[in-house]
Amino acid sequence: MTSPRLASAVKVSALLRRVGAAGGFGTVLARGDATAGSIAVVVREEGIERLLAPMMAHSGGYDWIEVAAAAAIPAWVERARQRDPDLWVIELDIPDAARFVAETLRDD
Repeated sequence: MTSPRLASAVKVSALLRRVGAAGGFGTVLARGDATAGSIAVVVREEGIERLLAPMMAHSGGYDWIEVAAAAAIPAWVERARQRDPDLWVIELDIPDAARFVAETLRDD
């Protein structure tokens, strides 16, 4: 039996609070389904933008991998939201943003 998962809105809120508490900035670029929407994260570190999204890992969980960089991000988001209008897109501006994403949005 699988354990219940946190709602997407709760995960996004927790991530934004953690980033803010650590002195970074985070914002919602596109709001998805509050309960079960997927989440993609634009991270900005040292002026470089990249987009992270969860991908199924061999272990059965998810790994956060880079799916687009800089100029390709808007097109990726547009295509993804056409396929999945429930997708959340958030942006983080904090050093080691990928660590915040992996720690906060992991599926236990």
